[in-house]
Amino acid sequence: MKKIFLSLVMLVALSVCAFAQEKTYSTMPSNITIKNIDGQNVQTSVIQNDGKPMIISFWATWCKPCLRELNTIKEVYADWQEETGVKIVAVSIDDARTSARVKPLAESSLWDYEVYIDQNQDLKRAMNVVNVPHTFIVDGKGNIVWQHTAFVEGSEEELIELIRRLNKGEDISSK
Repeated sequence: MKKIFLSLVMLVALSVCAFAQEKTYSTMPSNITIKNIDGQNVQTSVIQNDGKPMIISFWATWCKPCLRELNTIKEVYADWQEETGVKIVAVSIDDARTSARVKPLAESSLWDYEVYIDQNQDLKRAMNVVNVPHTFIVDGKGNIVWQHTAFVEGSEEELIELIRRLNKGEDISSK
């Protein structure tokens, strides 16, 4: 009986996680102050892409899967931009102790992304980010239409396929 109950609990938990990754979410918060890579305050309302989709990736300097994700995408980002117009925004959740590492890491990694620092984690809280890497797809109107946590090799292919479908006008919030 205990095994059956535990199995049911696991099944419900997995179902909730799967549903949470595929439903339509709210819009991108526009009234939160974060810092750009040079330490200047920026309102999140300036994070836009002229009506084209964006990928918002929450990451941290100490997060190895985050770095693998951003470095993997770096290799194909120019092609993605040319094909789909997508823009990647990398939002570091590093706190006051580690935020000084963000700019050197982004520059040495040669990321061609907009990089921001959410040092107080206000944006992280507003978007209900718990673990990193946490990746969102935002449509051209600012609606959060998809999100995912974690990174494994090959996840970048799913990401670009979702952007392609979004550009075709398909609903990517459910499969």
